[in-house]
Formats: sequence, C-alpha cells, structure tokens
Amino acid sequence: MKIPGYYSSGEFARMANVSVRTIRFYDKQNILKPSYVKESGARFYTDADFARLQQILLLKYLGFSLDDIREMTIGDTDYHFMLNSLKTQLKLIQDRIEQMQMVEKAILETAREIEKKHDIDWSQMLNLIHLTNMEKSLKTQYQDATNISARIHLHSLYSVNKEGWFPWIFRQCHLKEGEKVLELGCGNGVLWKENVSRIPDKIDIVLSDLSKGMIRDARRVIGGEDTRFSFETFDCHQIPHEDQSFDLVIADHLLFYCEDIEKVCREVGRVLKNDGIFLCSTYGENHMKEISRLVWEFDSRILLSAQKLYERFGLENGKKLLSPFFKEIERKRYDDFLMIDSPQPLIEYILSCHGNQNQYLLERYKEFRSYVEKKTKKGFTVTKDAGIFICKKKNT
Repeated sequence: MKIPGYYSSGEFARMANVSVRTIRFYDKQNILKPSYVKESGARFYTDADFARLQQILLLKYLGFSLDDIREMTIGDTDYHFMLNSLKTQLKLIQDRIEQMQMVEKAILETAREIEKKHDIDWSQMLNLIHLTNMEKSLKTQYQDATNISARIHLHSLYSVNKEGWFPWIFRQCHLKEGEKVLELGCGNGVLWKENVSRIPDKIDIVLSDLSKGMIRDARRVIGGEDTRFSFETFDCHQIPHEDQSFDLVIADHLLFYCEDIEKVCREVGRVLKNDGIFLCSTYGENHMKEISRLVWEFDSRILLSAQKLYERFGLENGKKLLSPFFKEIERKRYDDFLMIDSPQPLIEYILSCHGNQNQYLLERYKEFRSYVEKKTKKGFTVTKDAGIFICKKKNT
C-alpha cells in the first residue's frame, strides 16, 4: 500500500538515478537512513531525504571517504541550513575547479620541459604529486568554511546591536589614505566585504591566512580586480615582511589560537612602523555561556571547546600579555547580546564548535533539535562578551 509523501527504496533510487544497492549501502553505513521503516522491514524515504543524498553524492564525487561524509552531512531541511550547505558546497566545487586547473597547468609545463630537454625535472614531478594529493586539505577547507559561515550567520540574525561586529571593528581602525595595512588570519575576508564602500581609494591592504582555502574564499569575496588588496598565505609566527612595513596590523579572534602568542606579538611589533597600531580582538569569560550551559544540560559529556580560549588570551588577561610589546593599550568592549527565536541557526553554531559535541549529538539529532526548539520558542538570550585591544607600538 502506497504511503502518501513517502517513496519505497526502489522509487527513491529510480528518481535519484542511482541503484537500490547504493541506497541500501548508505543505509547500512549510517549515512542515509530511511525516514520510515515498516514492521516488515520495508524502507521508505521522503523528499527531504533527497537533500541528504545530494550532499552525499557531491562529496563522494569530490573524493571524500565514507567516514568523512558521515561527519560532514546532517539530515535537516530547514531552508537556512540548506542554503548555507549549498553555498559551502559551491565554494568546495570552486576550490576543486581551481585545483584541477593548477594540476592541468603543472602537467602541461612538465610535459613541455620533458619534450624540450629530453630529461625529467624531478622537482616539477614532486610538485605535481603534491597537487594531485589534496583531498585532506579540501576536507579541512570545507569544514573551516562551514564553521565560519555558521558562526557569522547566528550573529548576523540575532545580534541586538545593529551596527554589527565587523562594521564596529572597521570603525576602530580609522583607516587613512596612503596607509599600509596587514590582517592576520583574515578568514574569508568578511571584515572587508562588509565595509568595502568605506575603504579609502589609495590604501594597501595585505590579507593573510594560514589556510590557502580561506585565502581563495577571501579573494572571491573581495574580487581579485580590487587593486587595494593583495593576498598571502603564511604563518603569523613568521611574517614575511620587512621591519616597519605597516601602519596597522589586525588580528581578529586569532591570538588565542596561536601556539606562541609572545612570538606573534614580537613579529607584529617588528613589522609595525614606529607608533603603528595593533588591533586585536578576543572574548571574555562570559561569552556565549548560555549555549555551553544548554548543551551541557542536554548531555553533560559535551564540551563545546576543548580549552577555554579566553584563558590563553582574553579580555581579562590580554593587556598583561600585550604590555611587554606595546604601549598605550586600550581595551574596548562591544556592547551586544543575542536574542534567538529559531532553533536551526543555533544548532548550526553548536555543531561548528571545536569540541566533542558531534560525538554525542549526531546520533540523537532529532531529539536534540526538539530540545532546542523548546528552548528557543519564547526567545533564548545569549551573552556576548567580546572586544578589542588597541595597542601602539613601542618606539625602537
């Protein structure tokens, strides 16, 4: 008997143009479970299951393993979730296209050299090997892009302060014509995207990040034709620029991730001009504390962060850590909080955290979604405890 709104395994497979065997295999691998199972064992799927299947097939096409796919996909049809997922998948496809173009170019150049010299340049061959072995970096880039998108999305939807974090940060920079600016850990370049109309015409801005994927995203977001910007990939522990090169260095929520904060501060001081400004942001101990409490009350084993980042570099201890390297250190807090009335952006944020939450939440996802729905039904208030330090370089 036909169940309204449901498709049998055969119908589902036929509509998706895959085999029934494939659908059964994904079921056994706990990647795509049916929405309904009869007592007889017959399995049925809904239209919503096609969204999950689409993610699975795309990631498989791009070369990800089944274990990777299991970690990277969630069956949820909230339109915000679907839109963010599709945007992230688009970035992943764009990354793959760029990488394949690089591989194509390297193959052509290597072949031309062999034809020309009748000999093999083994250094070129090694480069070709590196270019054709990129699946792990793609996975990291996908996860980074997804996580950043989820965090920005929650704040953009529910922040009470309508100025927004990035416009506020930009306003503190006081950019002037002719200045040279360096951002460390620029991510996807959102600070500049949101303020592009306010940037002086004659200015030199270097955007840097450790992740090549983030630099590619930033270049796409800002546009490679904007000559005010250049894009570099490097580790901020060793900045590849001459002494006293920059009027302003920005590190937005970066220092607490650095292995050696003192070394980064020394490097920043080195590349800053005399009386140059270092603007760095961080969190305080109360930041988003209600979200940590929410997940802990659902499952006390969950920690959204393996370490308290504000203890490494936070609003409470930041001035002490910066004072050996900079003078006239001013702390400014960003006045804001979140009022959340919808579960899905909050769930996306929680799943984007660096803790152990996925280990416990993905298997109980429907139960957790229902739990968050109840918590947000009448509005869920979340503390934001974030701000910046504005530091002037000590004269040398």
